[in-house]
Amino acid sequence: MKFILILVAILAGMSLPVQAVLNAKMGKALGDPIYASLISFVFGAISMFIYALITKVNLGAINQAANVHWSVWLAGTMGAFYVTAVIILTPKLGAALAFSLVTAGQLGVAIILDHYGWLGMPVHIISWPRLVGILLVTVGVVIIHKF
Repeated sequence: MKFILILVAILAGMSLPVQAVLNAKMGKALGDPIYASLISFVFGAISMFIYALITKVNLGAINQAANVHWSVWLAGTMGAFYVTAVIILTPKLGAALAFSLVTAGQLGVAIILDHYGWLGMPVHIISWPRLVGILLVTVGVVIIHKF
């Protein structure tokens, strides 16, 4: 089971640079990264709705979203920021540098969320091996930037 989760995580990661390049093409075609981001989210929402219909997901459960804390809704805003930023950054920095920087930022925040158990995450204390891993990613960013 864990192998399948790892595989799905790798496939999800692999899809992000491709998504960024395709969204950047849309932004260039439209002349505006905001419109490209909007189209990406609308098409994504339509895709998820079709998936929900095909898999017979209980759409009534969506009503529960009204009961969550207001801060949980910020995830959508963060997603919009991320997609729009990547649309702007990928053509200017290149996919490798843009995503190495994104990955470095993700790891930095992820290790803090894990260490303190913020936002309901299970606690995973910061350790030397984890810090070395982030250092290696940071060194990778520098190497990608220089070459």
